Amino acid sequence: MTAPVRLDVSDVFNQSPPYEDVDLYDDDQPLRDAVAANGAGADAAALSAFGKRWGSAEMFEEARLANENVPKLRSFDPKGFRRDVVEFHPAYHRLMAESMAEGIHCSMWRPDGSHAPAEVARAARFYMTNQIEAGHNCPITMTRACVAALASEPEVLDRLLPKILSRAYDQSFRPWWEKTGITLGMGMTEKQGGTDVRANTTRAVPARDGYDITGHKWFFSAPMCDAFLVLAQAPGGLTCFLVPRFRPDGAVNALQLQRLKDKLGNRSNASSEVEFVEAFGWRVGEEGRGVRTIIEMVQLTRLDCAIASAGFMRVALAQAVHHTRYRRVFQRKLVDQPMMRTVLADLALQVEAAVALVMRLCRAVDRAGVDPRARACSFPPPNIWCARPPPGSSTRRWSASAATDTSRKARWRGSIARRRSTPSGKAPATSCVSTCCGR
Repeated sequence: MTAPVRLDVSDVFNQSPPYEDVDLYDDDQPLRDAVAANGAGADAAALSAFGKRWGSAEMFEEARLANENVPKLRSFDPKGFRRDVVEFHPAYHRLMAESMAEGIHCSMWRPDGSHAPAEVARAARFYMTNQIEAGHNCPITMTRACVAALASEPEVLDRLLPKILSRAYDQSFRPWWEKTGITLGMGMTEKQGGTDVRANTTRAVPARDGYDITGHKWFFSAPMCDAFLVLAQAPGGLTCFLVPRFRPDGAVNALQLQRLKDKLGNRSNASSEVEFVEAFGWRVGEEGRGVRTIIEMVQLTRLDCAIASAGFMRVALAQAVHHTRYRRVFQRKLVDQPMMRTVLADLALQVEAAVALVMRLCRAVDRAGVDPRARACSFPPPNIWCARPPPGSSTRRWSASAATDTSRKARWRGSIARRRSTPSGKAPATSCVSTCCGR
């Protein structure tokens, strides 16, 4: 009788080890070069420590937990009273605390509300955090961007700015003035209009000390923020308002969360639909100038979309290279296959271009107040290019460049073969890009 063949399912081979405990800054030569070239080289030591922390196995695990345990809406308490709160996994709160402690939500603002030249160093941190967990960065970027719009209403900004500049994350659900630090969100689009915000039907009626707002928003991200910039039709036309979660008298404001979006990605962060039932709000800017007011915020969120997209490109490349250094196909490691090296080289060139582009843009934003030429080129951000290069444009140009510059690509391919492992036996997956442009 033939003995049965024993199949040990735990015997896993020809797979790459987990991609973790990586150095997101020191192993990223294009990032280091872009930071230095755009005036933030003095922050290299702090960025290095930041990159080691966020590339640790612990942070990868926090990201996994935050995305596998999605937010839950609690519309009512057990007695039937409205609560309208969203519960997040503790890992999400820990990620928020880490990012806010580093000032990613506020480091570009001075206590008087003016812009500090810190965009490049801040962008480097934002770029690295998005390689690990992007969802929590939604309230981070909205908080930093709201300040630009609130500048249109100095009295409101003066009240909130000390809480915005705080680096202490406070997840409690209570009035903003009782908290150690706050986050801000945004709600513009409605069912019938989408991005055509001038089709909004939400109404704002002047009331004591503010406005009463009634209507809805089709997309209302990070609903546990402490206040939200909202567009509504006032007597003078479409206007920007700041709607807090709590009214000035301490009562919960009438923001009724209808449901959370069921999303494919960005699952750690809650995106909701909301109805306003005579919710209290402060006017921000003049009546009828809502788009002009809120666009100051939107421009900065667009910048962060470009930075985040570059971060996604980077981590995709790093994980691809990491895997190909271990995976064997047709008696050779994937990284030794000529066609695979060509693909990786093309990807690396696009990543380096994206990093150089967004960091140069951040420098332009830093200098926009003193250099008219920098202001002219600082917007619109190239987030569409970074997210997906259009067919026949950027992708083709960079691919053609990579194909014709044989010496550059040959150096990059050779670097992958030489850097397969470290003395410890662990491949420095992200260091492969350091020579993609012959450095």
